[in-house]
Amino acid sequence: MSKQNQSGIRKGKIRVLLVDDHPVLRRGLAQMINAESDMTVCGEAEDSGKGFELVGTLAPDVAVIDISLKTGNGIELVKNVKARYPEMIMLVLSMYDESLYAERALRAGSRGYIMKEEASEQIVVAIRRVKAGEIFLSEKMKSKMLHQLATGAKAVISPLEQLTDRELQVFRLIGEGNSTRQIAAQLHLSVRTVEAYREYIKTKLNLKNATELVQHAFHWVHHEAAA
Repeated sequence: MSKQNQSGIRKGKIRVLLVDDHPVLRRGLAQMINAESDMTVCGEAEDSGKGFELVGTLAPDVAVIDISLKTGNGIELVKNVKARYPEMIMLVLSMYDESLYAERALRAGSRGYIMKEEASEQIVVAIRRVKAGEIFLSEKMKSKMLHQLATGAKAVISPLEQLTDRELQVFRLIGEGNSTRQIAAQLHLSVRTVEAYREYIKTKLNLKNATELVQHAFHWVHHEAAA
């Protein structure tokens, strides 16, 4: 491919930062990206802290960020990067249902959302498109959002859509078997704050007690992982 024909390229290759807590997946993505003549992986991180650091030190053209990280959360990382580096182009890559997370990712500052199951076919396309200034979503998600825009109405697909980003994050950690203290430590919050989030979640999801909350969260996390 000639330099003139490289999509979105002005000065060399598109430099991509990968932020994902699965080494095997990162390696696979890196191989796909590095095999392209117009892009290269310039760095990798498995948690939000290192990811934020590398955004600053490496100044990649595109940061590909997973929602679930070794420590921290991808949506929060996108928000933090956007606040500090407003011009940074980010693409969220995740196994989680786009109907629940895609809009959250865009609101946080991402230019797109791609499901991991589609990554092998779409990742390089998605990187080129967001680098070119476009928004990348699946056709299904684009149709949903255009329908909402045209009608002015937003159909609630899941009660979980009522949860804020932080509440959803706490809900997921509950479903993964974490105690209140463990969640507080991981999110750098007080135990009292996490307890307050638990109460908000129970109210919004109409759950009677802590047992129902844990059961509901566990079922959702493991059902989603198996989907």
